[in-house]
Amino acid sequence: MKSLFKSKPRTPADLVRLTRDLLIFADLGAPDTKESKRDEKMLELSKLMRELKQVLYGDSESEPVAEACTQLTQEFFREDTLRLLITCLPKLSLETRKDATQVVANLQRQQVQSKLIACDYLEKNKDLMDVLIAGYENTELALHYGAMLRECIRHQIIAKYVLESEHMNKFFDFIQLPNFDIASDAAATFKELLTRHKSTVAEFLSKNYDWFFAEYNSKLLESTNYITRRQAVKLLGDILLDRSNSAVMTRYLSSRENLRILMNLLRESSKSIQIEAFHVFKLFAANQNKPPDIVSILVTNKSKLLRLFADFKTEKGKNVE
Repeated sequence: MKSLFKSKPRTPADLVRLTRDLLIFADLGAPDTKESKRDEKMLELSKLMRELKQVLYGDSESEPVAEACTQLTQEFFREDTLRLLITCLPKLSLETRKDATQVVANLQRQQVQSKLIACDYLEKNKDLMDVLIAGYENTELALHYGAMLRECIRHQIIAKYVLESEHMNKFFDFIQLPNFDIASDAAATFKELLTRHKSTVAEFLSKNYDWFFAEYNSKLLESTNYITRRQAVKLLGDILLDRSNSAVMTRYLSSRENLRILMNLLRESSKSIQIEAFHVFKLFAANQNKPPDIVSILVTNKSKLLRLFADFKTEKGKNVE
């Protein structure tokens, strides 16, 4: 007889609907709700978030089922569950935040009838990126929001929104935050924004060349922080050597101020920075259309540069050529 009253298994869509209801409760709350009742609901929300993650990722015993993932994804983006989840993240426990971050990350890659419906949703709700970016100012939320943000900018239209937003300038400060983990996370997002979507990046850099590289030089390449300088000169090389950015590279190589900064980086005590700076310096030297002032600086410093290059080796242990 017991089996007759057994509860029906919850479908992926059911899980999302129950999660949405509890997120609404967490968001709005109820003044007359007893603390024990509230704790009970938040515990149930944590459990549901784990179940959602299990549907999307599978577990040690089973792989995720495509049909279940499709149902979950469709229901998740049918209404504002993503907005609720992002908004309510500060009210969730640490473990639930971790699960929520993984759920959001996975949903960005889920296809329904060959379409990334997360992209369609985000295109209509771009303001959610403002919330995620602002998360870098909150020590407790930064790593969760940062991870979500990187997954969202996998969609080119969302990356374009972030690049063209007023928030882009803030990354120069986020990268230098005193909290190492948050600064590193912001640097990872910054790199993703500037390398993933080639045509969008090239357009952004061309339109915003002056202020962008003024900030890049002063705040990153000339930072007092060794790690910031090392990451910045490596990323600069990646940007300039990308074929999509050929027009930007030509402009960058025509500046004596840029050359001065690179030559200072060549004199760093760190071999890592020296080597990365050398890769960028080679572009100045190899440029067939050097402006006269660039030629003058290179000729004036020729003997010093040759002595310097004789003294340090590439990471493979061979003399720099």
